[in-house]
Amino acid sequence: MDFLMSGLAACGACLFTNPLEVVKTRMQLQGELQAPGTYQRHYRNVFHAFITIGKVDGPAALQKGLAPALLYQFLMNGIRLGTYGLAEAGGYLHTAEGSLSQPRSAATGALAGVMGAYLGSPIYMVKTHLQAQAASEIAVGHQYKHQIFPPQSWKVALVAAMVSGIAVVLAMTPFDVVSTRLYNQPTDARGKGLMYRGMLDALLQTARTEGIFGMYKGIGASYFRLGPHTILSLFFWDRLRTLYCTYAK
Repeated sequence: MDFLMSGLAACGACLFTNPLEVVKTRMQLQGELQAPGTYQRHYRNVFHAFITIGKVDGPAALQKGLAPALLYQFLMNGIRLGTYGLAEAGGYLHTAEGSLSQPRSAATGALAGVMGAYLGSPIYMVKTHLQAQAASEIAVGHQYKHQIFPPQSWKVALVAAMVSGIAVVLAMTPFDVVSTRLYNQPTDARGKGLMYRGMLDALLQTARTEGIFGMYKGIGASYFRLGPHTILSLFFWDRLRTLYCTYAK
């Protein structure tokens, strides 16, 4: 569960931070092995880079490499945080007296980090190649011509649906938990709930008593239930729309 929770949490954050990763990649490749003042600066600062990429490459370019970025975050953070969580739950980080051992904690964190980085490195390379791709007038660094999927491929819709499934589960699981508990709570003779006054009260009580992770109980089951549903719904919708456009001409 630690692997799944930490991986999904990292994917949720990645949806918002990936544009910054694109900007960072471009700025780090700008002027590679060239003396200052001898090359054209396409990106003067972070804000200028955002505007330039959006204007020249299009707004969608700010999410380039999102698929490998999500996979990298899920794999790296799932292994890194999940391994540390398992070690902590197993009592390996504590001494015989029950106190936290700083050397063991540092060694476990370092080992988990190395494992995550090693296994995620090939995916990070692909992500970097995709994020560096740009129009010729603002291109920096070597330009790889990777194309993960051909245009109009069904795989594009499949990947997009998988990503959206993660976003839906992260956004909806707290409300799903609350609705389950509201439906399942005991009631008095008039049918009034005895544990929660309503949705907001259920959210607040759960957060105060069980913490933020209590709001995400069953998230694994939610994804494996909602994920395929979202994926198949969007996939079939895309296929049907393509068939309609093909035969309606």
